[in-house]
Amino acid sequence: MRTLTFLLTVFAASIFAQGQPNVLLIMADDLRDFGGAFTKEVVKTPNLDRLRARGTTFERAYVQYPVCNPSRSSLLTGLRAEQTGIVGNDKPLRQKLPDIVTLPQLCKEAGWQSHAFGKIYHLGGGNDVEARQRWVDAGRSWHTAQDFDATKVGRRMLTGRDLTSGALKWCVWGAADGTDDDQPDGQIAAATVAKIQELGDKPWFIGCGFMKPHDPFIAPKKYFDLYPIDTLKPWRDPTDTTPVRKDSVGFGDYGKAFGKFTPQEWRELFRAYCAATSYMDAQLGRVLDALDKQGLWDKTIVIFVGDHGYHTGERQWWNKNTLFERSCRAPLIIAAPWMKGGQTTRSLAEFTDLYPTVADFCSLKLPHVTAGSSLRPVLANPSASIKEAAFTLVTRGPKLHGQSIRTARWRFTLWSDGQSELYDHDQDPEELHNVADRHGPVVQDLTARIKSLPKLTP
Repeated sequence: MRTLTFLLTVFAASIFAQGQPNVLLIMADDLRDFGGAFTKEVVKTPNLDRLRARGTTFERAYVQYPVCNPSRSSLLTGLRAEQTGIVGNDKPLRQKLPDIVTLPQLCKEAGWQSHAFGKIYHLGGGNDVEARQRWVDAGRSWHTAQDFDATKVGRRMLTGRDLTSGALKWCVWGAADGTDDDQPDGQIAAATVAKIQELGDKPWFIGCGFMKPHDPFIAPKKYFDLYPIDTLKPWRDPTDTTPVRKDSVGFGDYGKAFGKFTPQEWRELFRAYCAATSYMDAQLGRVLDALDKQGLWDKTIVIFVGDHGYHTGERQWWNKNTLFERSCRAPLIIAAPWMKGGQTTRSLAEFTDLYPTVADFCSLKLPHVTAGSSLRPVLANPSASIKEAAFTLVTRGPKLHGQSIRTARWRFTLWSDGQSELYDHDQDPEELHNVADRHGPVVQDLTARIKSLPKLTP
């Protein structure tokens, strides 16, 4: 038995040494990082814990634009949103960059089998499956790509609520009838597992794109039962929180609706978000089980990300699309063969780093200059650092945009009209107090760094 185990280990090491590891990119939609009220003590994610035990958790990983389509486009190209020109959910990647070689395409063209299930690229078109499929880049990035919908049973809500009386159509929650597979994430997990089993020893790149905890906040009822509503305490801003301009947070119809929420409605929404997160986590567990059963950990790079962060009440906001830490910072866990598991790093990372990281592990030449760098040194040594800052962009219509820089200590946001915000994470990790008027030299230095970024592509 020991001889067989030794031979299998040598074989796996040989495959990896040849630069042909599998790549499993798992994405969750609108999953925030832990912090504030949304802590590991509150939300139940045993399978994320399993993955952390096998990999390295990046506690300070940042997206380049905190909205689905621009963030995913940036990750899949290794380019900043300023470079892609994608700053909303209205344009597919290929409409802006028809000839760019995406990350899965890079592997596909080098001989990897490449398949996507669920949401890896942003899916446009609402409930029209054919319209959504036009966004997935099938044929270029993937050999196959598949999208999923809830079943008739899964669309039946056992209990639920529209929290804004229709003002925000997405702002509803529901405890659904049926099993896990009556919802899209269960079907995505099943399809991913089936493809892993089917491909066998062929090198592959699989995108497993879970749809939750994205709105509408729906999950099978058993996941709501994990969270008795009276036990939950959503975030409440301290009374001395520094007010900020409406373009920063609290803008538009969203801000008007959230300002009317009662404490009970905040609890309901928070409970539904936690339930949807635990449902997604359970589907993640099915995929991790497949890696266990197929013995694939020693030749598979597993990357788990949320596509951006999310406010769950901070600054009275329930969404993304801000330049605060809760929106810009996102979950990132990487488990790579022959890299120590159970590690945590405070090293700064950007999602533009994932493209060169995969290329590095797969021994593939970068087809274009990326804005990021390989995270391999950090995986080998969590105290290592590959950068001093991370950058995030948002736009507010055609005439105003904000750019934010995160260093080890500071978050500085500069708006294109000259207004700015500065937060000291050594003293104020929740970014409650703008101290820009107290630290002139810091503001001057960080302004210069922001202005060194590529100009925003129209």
